[in-house]
Amino acid sequence: MTTLAPRMDRWISGIGARAQAWPRLALVLLCLALFLPGFFVTPATDRDESRFSQATRQMVETGDYIHIRVGEEERNKKPVGIHWAQAASVHLLEATGLGTRRDIWAYRVPSLLGAILAVLATFHFGRVLVGRRAALLAGAMLAGCMVVMVEAHIAKTDAALLATITAAMGLFGAAYLRPEQFTPRHAAAFWVILGLGVLLKGPIAPMVPLLAGITLAISDRSAPWFRALRLLWGLPLMLLMVLPWMVAIGIATEGRFFAQAIGDDMLGKVGSGDEKHWGPPGFYLLSFLIAAFPAGFLVVLAAAGAWGQRRQPVTRFLLAWIVPTWLVFEAVATKLPHYTMPTYPALMLLGAMWAMDPLRREPPRWLVRAMKGAIAGVAFGIGVVALAVPWFVTRHEPLGALLALPFALLLTWLVWREMSRAAWARAAVLGVVAAIPLYASIMQFTFPRIEALWIAPRLEAVLAREAPGLDPAQFGITSHAEPSTLFHIGGALRLLRRGEDAARFLAERPGRVVAVGNRALDDFNREAATLGITPRQIGEVAGFNYTRGRPITLSLFKVTTP
Repeated sequence: MTTLAPRMDRWISGIGARAQAWPRLALVLLCLALFLPGFFVTPATDRDESRFSQATRQMVETGDYIHIRVGEEERNKKPVGIHWAQAASVHLLEATGLGTRRDIWAYRVPSLLGAILAVLATFHFGRVLVGRRAALLAGAMLAGCMVVMVEAHIAKTDAALLATITAAMGLFGAAYLRPEQFTPRHAAAFWVILGLGVLLKGPIAPMVPLLAGITLAISDRSAPWFRALRLLWGLPLMLLMVLPWMVAIGIATEGRFFAQAIGDDMLGKVGSGDEKHWGPPGFYLLSFLIAAFPAGFLVVLAAAGAWGQRRQPVTRFLLAWIVPTWLVFEAVATKLPHYTMPTYPALMLLGAMWAMDPLRREPPRWLVRAMKGAIAGVAFGIGVVALAVPWFVTRHEPLGALLALPFALLLTWLVWREMSRAAWARAAVLGVVAAIPLYASIMQFTFPRIEALWIAPRLEAVLAREAPGLDPAQFGITSHAEPSTLFHIGGALRLLRRGEDAARFLAERPGRVVAVGNRALDDFNREAATLGITPRQIGEVAGFNYTRGRPITLSLFKVTTP
């Protein structure tokens, strides 16, 4: 170990020098190393990813790019932007022969690109705020955040939204610090990016700069940057991007989209824990070191010093970006780890600025010890979960699960070693680099290989074998209404409520197939006997429904003519 350490130090210094010479390339390669493991091999996950991707797939197949539907049901919750981005990805991949609309990863490409663009935007705009080296460190820290890595793998809005908010706030920061140099071209980019953000997730994108602007205006008692943003023509420019689709969807749904998106979805999240995603006040503070693992400890170490330097314009701007948005999400009843992600670029910039400051105030020993404990706790917690979940579900361990704990040990040793030297920036960078094999052990070699979790692909395989060419409309399923089933089998399939409904569906037309859950099997058999049909079992899929936290067995039946 004594001879290995100097060699490793020289290797790290060499890599750091190359990254400084080619910062954008280094960040892109780092992102790909962190985000690609598991990207192609993980099946469609429930529930949000499958809902978003299935709605996009129905757009691609029907040519209707206004309505958002999952199966027969309207999905009036989020705007259309992510669906257009996913549809563009699918069309491009099909045109080049690289993928098809049946491949879930084709719908994940906008999330992957969004996460990469957020990292690049953190570096690009961060140079003006904190300097080139600190901005590069902040970009690397953001790339390594566990929550960003996860969102890069999921075909939904949040990674793409992060890219738009990071770019918009970077431009806002330039207007705040140097309003006289903020050109109409910069202002147009700011409003166009916000328009894209609104098309992705409604009011969240403009909310962040709005809250930051109000905070800065109050704290500074002036707003010279306000004129630089050109609100008089900038706001109409943003609305021009958004209103055509909003008018179209309002007419097409007779106003239902706005009633459900605002009244049910948005206000439902504010007032109550939507879909059981409730969390106590302080949830995001308590979960930050997990969501921002492995480099989030740097933000905690920098926090006290950042507050003490709040009179400095850069620090003031970053705090105005973070604090009001964070408080809004803490006040909302529905809490999910990715909700505060729009503040993460600013948090990483604060941490990196402190780490790269030669005059920084060193943290107290007790806080350093606490951060060491947190790093070890999260790293080994990931390893333990990697071992526990497969064993609980299948009673065997994939290869990746066995590798997770050694990689967690390596990460902890590397970070602790640099923290003991007070080499904070190196500790953060080494933590991110060491997270690559740790994440890969989970995302590539553990999670996708827990076969029991992936019920829909196995249902699809049984149908392809036993009923090839079956029209999805002639397939019904009860006891398992997860949207991944729609994505893998087809949006026209029939979701049946009870076992009796499955028997009636089977009896209505020859050639139909039903999948009946074990809890509905007795009712199905009784109703089949009453109807005088003789179902023949053609397959069985046993698995674990992780959205409900319980095992399920689906039996597939055809009718045998007497």
